[in-house]
Amino acid sequence: MLLPYLDKKEIEAGCDEAGRGCLAGPVYAAAVILPLGFYHPLLNDSKQISKKKRDLLRPIIEESAIAWAVAAVSPKEIDRINILNASFLAMHRAIKKLSTLPSSLLIDGNRFKAYKNIPHHCIIKGDGKYAAIAAASVLAKTHRDAKMERLAKQFPNYAWITNKGYPTEEHRQAIKLHGSTKHHRKTFRVEVK
Repeated sequence: MLLPYLDKKEIEAGCDEAGRGCLAGPVYAAAVILPLGFYHPLLNDSKQISKKKRDLLRPIIEESAIAWAVAAVSPKEIDRINILNASFLAMHRAIKKLSTLPSSLLIDGNRFKAYKNIPHHCIIKGDGKYAAIAAASVLAKTHRDAKMERLAKQFPNYAWITNKGYPTEEHRQAIKLHGSTKHHRKTFRVEVK
């Protein structure tokens, strides 16, 4: 069962990213502030639930949240600043877009670059522990997947409709055969068997 908050007295924004380990496409992050009583039985770490359930949860989270925002960092920016810094930047961009200023940030993972003067708490596997981080993981994943599905129509050779830019064998073979696109991260190594 997901915890509703870390500190009831704070306005907590859960933050998570999607697409860190991909060979193509932007990295996305979401920040979500949930109302104190929010509960949904399907809500969990986005990696633990099916695409169908994520797609069902997305509008529920967006309509129920006190505030939510999603932001992206492009492959070009990822290549320039590295994927870890790009993940932090995507989270910063999402937090900046929130219509309500949080007083505390719950970050999925073990590292984060402080955002302004808002205290943050890094929580390993936080997307499976706190509702707000789980909600952020669902929004980051569904928004990124939708972007990769749109790109897949323009670049059908890479099977992004199914692999979403992750380094599947099919995706690696496609890069070997067709080369990379402007949406590929140039600093990521592609090993093909």
